[in-house]
Amino acid sequence: MQDKEDRGIFNMEKQNIVIGGAWPYANNSLHLGHLAGLISGDVLARYHRLKGDNVMYVSGTDCHGTPITQRAKKEGKTPKEICEYYDEEFRRTFEKMNFSYTLYSKTDTEYHAEKVKEIFKKLYDNGYIYEKIEPQAYCTKCNKFLQDRDIQITCPECGNITKADQCDVCTHVPTVEELVDGVCLECGTKAIQKDNKNLYFALSKFQEEIEKNTNRNKSKWRSNAQNETEKYLKQGLIDRAVTRDLDWGIDIPLPNYEDKKMYVWIDAVLGYLTDTMKVCEENGTSWEEFWKEGHNNKIYMVHGKDNIVFHSIILNALLAGLKENFHLVDVIVSTEYLNINDEKISKSKGNGITALEMLDKYNSDSLRFHIINNGPEKKDTNFTIEGFETTHNSEILNKFGNLVNRTLRFKGLEQLEVAKMNEDVKKEIEKTYKEVAIAIEDLEFKLASDKVMQLVEYANKYYDEKQPWVLKKENIEEFNNTIYTCANIIANLSNLFEPFMPEACGKIRNYLKLKNPKWNYVEITSNIDLTNIEPLFTRIS
Repeated sequence: MQDKEDRGIFNMEKQNIVIGGAWPYANNSLHLGHLAGLISGDVLARYHRLKGDNVMYVSGTDCHGTPITQRAKKEGKTPKEICEYYDEEFRRTFEKMNFSYTLYSKTDTEYHAEKVKEIFKKLYDNGYIYEKIEPQAYCTKCNKFLQDRDIQITCPECGNITKADQCDVCTHVPTVEELVDGVCLECGTKAIQKDNKNLYFALSKFQEEIEKNTNRNKSKWRSNAQNETEKYLKQGLIDRAVTRDLDWGIDIPLPNYEDKKMYVWIDAVLGYLTDTMKVCEENGTSWEEFWKEGHNNKIYMVHGKDNIVFHSIILNALLAGLKENFHLVDVIVSTEYLNINDEKISKSKGNGITALEMLDKYNSDSLRFHIINNGPEKKDTNFTIEGFETTHNSEILNKFGNLVNRTLRFKGLEQLEVAKMNEDVKKEIEKTYKEVAIAIEDLEFKLASDKVMQLVEYANKYYDEKQPWVLKKENIEEFNNTIYTCANIIANLSNLFEPFMPEACGKIRNYLKLKNPKWNYVEITSNIDLTNIEPLFTRIS
């Protein structure tokens, strides 16, 4: 890895930043594990905006694929009805979590469908999509070809019973050959093999290009992304089907494929690009500046570890196949799993606390901070309500909230006066900006949040040592200097905590009459009325 001074962290030249948050399937509610896998995207988006970069933070609801049709059939509804229900729920969840998407869309839009069909046709014209007739799993009882999610198999890698699209335990993606002994999930009949016509994407042709991009960037990735990507590259990339026998999804823009739809993986991962196109089209700006070479750009993809290869390999291969000088993905931000009360989240067990349940009951900033500070950044971690409440009461309320409360709501103080800033404290604040920036760009979000909280602890210690309650009686000038210095720490905490707890930071800036946040030292320059200051947090009892 490069020396920290050489990474351009403090380069004032603006970058064009794309941050893609994985698209959740519209077949179930979002649980805390989903938030743990996605919140890194909002941390990065807010950080890069503070630096002054041009940020395109995009995601949306994945409306296509077998899981949605299965859910619709189960509930006696149409796939579109299922998608609309969960899309609305997802949007409420992300809004309550203060995810700052530039655009959150869905794949079930005419704009997305038309753009994806254009890309599909270009890949076909470039010779990277071809027709193939081969045996495919078929259920004689249901009288239909089976998709991988319709089939149950024993995983050849770990031996667990799983759906055939991807193993829930080891994330292995089975090959066509490994589906031979599968059974139909709907009726339990053993599948037979029957010839079927499909279109395939020539993923194998991009082995060398994907290897080069991986080797160029993998030092920035977490180990799970490195290992998973290199595993597939070592095995050798295999061509993948891009059509499915479904009646719900995006049409194939080629003749003689009217009875098929586009495979969801090609549809969904291209949503990052179509979202960017839509935003720029509406704003009259250039989407190419975010996605083409030569524009000082950087592309992050944020998701759980079960989505790694779709972003490190497949999305990059699709972009490369367009032969239009696309900038490939730079950074894979992949989390491990969040367990609930020492159990892996399971839809069948119903043990995944939904995000909305938490957000209806608790402070969103506290939930954000706890997931970032205690989440599955490098290993599977465990979530408990007791642990979350301890974080809120002991860390957020007692340290951060108390600092703000006893400084800006000091008994009898109605106005903060501009006074003298302590220079040693100023240096500590400036050091914190540098350390937190390095941690965020190293994808060390827990470390970054710890560094900001250490500044809170430093401020509380400074406050206690200065004893302003004594100074107010004995040395009013030094009292004003102390309160002013502490208020300036709080002002800068509203920048430093912005990626982690944006709601509280917005309240602080409102109290202190600060303008938009930015990633550098700020100082209060005018007297501030303190008569309407409210506590940032309340205790969870």
